[in-house]
Amino acid sequence: MSKRSDSPPTAPTVQVLERMFNLLEVLASREEAVSLKEISEKTGLHPSTAHRILNDLTIGRFVDRPEAGSYRLGMRLLELGNLVKARLSVRDAALGPMRELHKQIQQPVNLSVRQGDEIIYVERAYSERSGMQVVRAIGGRAPLHLTSVGKLFLADEDPTRVRAYATRTGLAGNTRNSFTQLPALERELAQCRQAGVARDNEELEMGVRCMAAGIYDDQRKLVAGLSISAPADRIDEGWLPRLKATAAEISAALGYPASR
Repeated sequence: MSKRSDSPPTAPTVQVLERMFNLLEVLASREEAVSLKEISEKTGLHPSTAHRILNDLTIGRFVDRPEAGSYRLGMRLLELGNLVKARLSVRDAALGPMRELHKQIQQPVNLSVRQGDEIIYVERAYSERSGMQVVRAIGGRAPLHLTSVGKLFLADEDPTRVRAYATRTGLAGNTRNSFTQLPALERELAQCRQAGVARDNEELEMGVRCMAAGIYDDQRKLVAGLSISAPADRIDEGWLPRLKATAAEISAALGYPASR
């Protein structure tokens, strides 16, 4: 009887993906554009096969075609690389301060970033020994207007973009407390801008409240949000100064200029 291996495969199991990876590796090995003939020779692919896959990659902006018959890596790879770099650096800077904040308040602390019209939870600090808690799963998503961190990102937008977001999403609600009308959401965002923090008052999930503060990079850009989530009857406004101080500490680690 053969022994089952749980180790990950060492090569792609889909042939077209293996070919695509090989094509990208060839393009990555050269600073200048590479001719289709050279790409075909280095990958061992027939020119027509290489041409077909490269054309598909061009549509997705993973590959550029500066002139007929030559190719180079595309800007989409740079965009994705910068996105990954930003998330990794924010997580690295945030993890220690997040754990310290959790020790102080004994409630879950979440790190979230924006992805399109949603926020995605990328890190958390919590302990299973501290009783009933509200823990957001890493990789979980939620609409911007239903979360405290999402409101930070919306409050950072100009009114035109907020209206466009409302049109795209329809401001669907999860609970009776959700903001499903644009005027009410706009008033809420104005309060967020004035206070420098945002709250979720049982808008994503009944029985759960959150508070959030923004994390900024060296370009003064909002790149993430730090939030505390807790049962609605246990949320404590006394946590807010610690939350803001922790977000400021992480921002400073990312190079955000300290205020005078």
